[in-house]
Amino acid sequence: MKKDTKLRLSWKSLIVVCLVISILPAGSAFAAVNKPFPQHTTYTSGSIKPNNVTQTSMDNSVKNKWDAWKTAYLKPAGTGKYYVKYNSDGETVSEAHGYGMLFTVLMAGYDSNAQTYFDGLYNYYKAHPSAINPYLMSWKQNSSFQNIEGEDSATDGDMDIAFSLLLADKQWGSSGTINYLQAAKDIINAIMDNEINQTQWTIRLGDWANSGSYNTATRPSDFMLNHLKAFQQATGDTRWTNVIDKTYTIINSLYTGYSSSTGLLPDFVVYSGGVYKPAAANFLEDANDGNYNYNSCRTPWRIATDYLITGDSRALTQLNKMNSWIKTKVSSTPGSIKDGYKLNGTVFGSYNSGAFYAPFGVSAMTSSTYQSWLNSLWSHTASSAAEDYYEDSIKLFSMIVMSGNWWTY
Repeated sequence: MKKDTKLRLSWKSLIVVCLVISILPAGSAFAAVNKPFPQHTTYTSGSIKPNNVTQTSMDNSVKNKWDAWKTAYLKPAGTGKYYVKYNSDGETVSEAHGYGMLFTVLMAGYDSNAQTYFDGLYNYYKAHPSAINPYLMSWKQNSSFQNIEGEDSATDGDMDIAFSLLLADKQWGSSGTINYLQAAKDIINAIMDNEINQTQWTIRLGDWANSGSYNTATRPSDFMLNHLKAFQQATGDTRWTNVIDKTYTIINSLYTGYSSSTGLLPDFVVYSGGVYKPAAANFLEDANDGNYNYNSCRTPWRIATDYLITGDSRALTQLNKMNSWIKTKVSSTPGSIKDGYKLNGTVFGSYNSGAFYAPFGVSAMTSSTYQSWLNSLWSHTASSAAEDYYEDSIKLFSMIVMSGNWWTY
């Protein structure tokens, strides 16, 4: 009887185990979460975080923003795939896709479905390759998930996808269904081959931008220095040092030559007469291509994040000038920040967009001089109502960094 009892118990145990496995999300049943949210990263010495709220309060604010973002924008795209719905037509772009992959890997541990979402986003990326290099992502799809407006890439989306894959290797390891580290190296090498001008060592706008004035043009919102350093570390490719150094050179050249009173960077940059300068009106998108507009509003977040993580101070003078300028410009009132400035500080925007005010919260972390300003920016962002995909994404990224929850490869 004892033997039979043991046998029955072992079968019951097996059934329980099977039931547990069956209700876990696919892809995450056996993967440990190595860096669960919240992370509470120690940033560069001398940098600050909001101190008008508790750490737990900040973590909870990030969780709430993530839950709202996921509900609004993360959608299934057929069996085993997810995409980020970036407008009311149900279209998506690789930029949004990179955002989704970063969010899901960063929120793992809090969100039990994070790896399922991440793998589904990865599968969607693999299903939409650029016609120029299949490791890069075709930049735009319609609501039927068909590539539209050219089967080529946008560099920022590819950079975020690559960086997210490096984080996924650290988060879940690469011995499961997807070899995240190898996938990361494949897209990193493709970025170097097709999205870096290897004469100027500048970041191109996409894999299509390889001739004429586009070949030497660049976009400051793609100046993801933390990503570039991770790419070099992961691949051992020392050419990334050339890109990093050139990126810092361009930041300081633009600051010295065109925005010494504000620290603002333009949406697009062209190379002309041996120097880098703000693009002319309608260079690529609209009349404000040479102003601080809906692309460069991300630069305070992108550039300051690298300083917070690595302590590299080569852009610190520009960041601090920008911090002091915007704080004075709006009389320390985040609700007065507008969506558009000329490089000399003249305002042309009229809307208090989260895509503009939230990134200033990240750059305000560089010095205790800005503590009260940072506190105001945190509170304004954390309590903000939902806007659209772009604004809500940038607010969430900025809050992840401001709360001390950004980490790197």
